[in-house]
Amino acid sequence: MDTFVLLTLTGFGLGALYFLIASGLALIFGLMDVLNFAHGAFLTVAAYTAWATADAVSGMGGLLLAALVGTATGVALAVAVEFVLIRRLYGRPKEQILVTVGLSLAVPAAVQTLAGADARTFPVPDALAGTVGVLGAQVPVNRFALIGVALAVLIGVRLFLDRTRYGLVVRAGVEDRAMVTALGVDVTRAFTVVFALGGALAGLAGVLGGLYFGSLSPHQGTGLLVFAFVVVVIGGLGSLTGVALAALAVGLTQQYANYYAGGYGDLAVVALLAAVVLARPVPGAPRAAERLRRLLPAPPAARTEGGRA
Repeated sequence: MDTFVLLTLTGFGLGALYFLIASGLALIFGLMDVLNFAHGAFLTVAAYTAWATADAVSGMGGLLLAALVGTATGVALAVAVEFVLIRRLYGRPKEQILVTVGLSLAVPAAVQTLAGADARTFPVPDALAGTVGVLGAQVPVNRFALIGVALAVLIGVRLFLDRTRYGLVVRAGVEDRAMVTALGVDVTRAFTVVFALGGALAGLAGVLGGLYFGSLSPHQGTGLLVFAFVVVVIGGLGSLTGVALAALAVGLTQQYANYYAGGYGDLAVVALLAAVVLARPVPGAPRAAERLRRLLPAPPAARTEGGRA
């Protein structure tokens, strides 16, 4: 019983990490139709900047500062990539894939050149280094930290997309960019915000990945990105809640199969992906452009012509 509890809560923690990575990927891919293979590179660079910060400032305060630095690093990288490269490639998926795949290879190689190929131990504060007893199992405290952060991110992003005017602008701009632009909305800025949010989530995931595994390496982000894509496909591009449930399913499947099936966790995840893909198509995103048109006032020129008529 204690082993099952430990595997379950560890699977929850791993699923929370997958969700933090996949949520940013799903925002960029699902809302903007940009397949961002550089998402793992954002995670890697953010993890190393966070590691340097946590190594310089010890304790819980150092970890919180590292999380802030890592998140800010993810935002800066995402905005720079969107502004310099992706903005010129909207509507050109082949070029987007080539550019982001190139970044996914070049950035970890640059990190390896600068920081070395050896894994670095991630500083964990004493408050998160121990275990807590749950139904006879000794569960690492950091698993609960990851679960709490993932729940906060899920609620926060859902509120942003569903309850704020700017979230509606983003979704509507993806569905009908010409109409939203005609309403006087700067869609380009909205797309940059989506990339920035995705980069922030990648940066935060890089920090918490170091906390979960206790170490980081130049190609860690690339490996985690594979599972993030699996989660996005299983959960669906149009549902952040679906992505969260898929991340949970992948984390639990991996943990259970590694223990009960002789270490075949990755193979079990691939089997789960195949079963979902064969069972149903990936759902699309809900329409929001028409809602935005009803909520926003007409541009001044349009109102003048209406008055003359």
